[in-house]
Formats: sequence, C-alpha cells, structure tokens
Amino acid sequence: QVQLVESGGGLVQAGGSLRLSCAASGRTFSSYVMGWFRQAPGKGREFVAAIQWSTGTTHYTVSVKDRCTISRDTAKNTVHLQMNSLKPDDTAVYYCAAGTGPYIDYVGSYQYWGRGTQVTVSS
Repeated sequence: QVQLVESGGGLVQAGGSLRLSCAASGRTFSSYVMGWFRQAPGKGREFVAAIQWSTGTTHYTVSVKDRCTISRDTAKNTVHLQMNSLKPDDTAVYYCAAGTGPYIDYVGSYQYWGRGTQVTVSS
C-alpha cells in the first residue's frame, strides 16, 4: 500500500522559510515523478514543483522557481520542498504526489497523493 505523508507545514511570517517533507513508502519509486501541489481556499490544485526520482531532474512553476528547491533523499525515500521568502499568496494546503506522467504539472499525471500539510503565511 503506497503512502505519502507530508510534514513541515505551519504558520510563518512573510519573508520566512519552511521545509516541507514527504515520506514515501509502499513501493519502489525509481520510475516515478514526485511532485508538490498546493490548493488555496476556493481555488484549484496547482503545480508547485517536481523531481524525477531516478535522475533528480527538477521542475518548478514560474512563481516559485527562485524561492523554492525540491530535493529527494533516495536512502530515506523522502522528498523535500525548501521554501524561502514566503509570501501571503503562498498560503495553501501543500500536497505531495507520486506519478508516472506524462505531464508533470498536471494533477491527472499523479496516481498517489498525501493528505496535505497546511502552510499559512502572515503579512
């Protein structure tokens, strides 16, 4: 049974940083893309960043590219999202996902999802 468990969310002031983690278990993810999505109240789920498990190739949405870093720890089966210079617009529930593509920024490309972790950025 595949499980993705997010952690690291919380309340932070604008300009602060958070490091989200996603612990993955239940299968081998070597052929998967691991992604982070977020969903703000009243809005759809949007792509934030992704990393190809086997190669470490990363992808970001434009709005976070200079402020976020996605990484993976293959020994611990964990994916991290380091977020810096946070803004109130970054407030959302952040979800970890695992999928086989083909479109890394598309919700439908991901077969497995975590339950999410809340990130709240105060102004």
